[in-house]
Amino acid sequence: MTSPTRRQRLRPIELVVMAALVGGFVGVVVLITTRDLSLASIFAGVAFIAALLLLAMLALIETSDPTDPSDGPVLMRERKRRDRKD
Repeated sequence: MTSPTRRQRLRPIELVVMAALVGGFVGVVVLITTRDLSLASIFAGVAFIAALLLLAMLALIETSDPTDPSDGPVLMRERKRRDRKD
């Protein structure tokens, strides 16, 4: 088994940073429009969690090498069926 590359190790950090940017953007927009810091922080937190969840789901269905079926998307892998002899 080979060790993961640097890009593979930093992938989760990239997703969290992108979700934080989305949350920050939403927080700033709400703060500018309402001038209420508590409401802006609530919206920023909800946007961060929603973006993180969406990006994690998209990462699950991502494929890197379509030639190797075991390395394909997690949710698209076919399960081996055992034939029953009844």
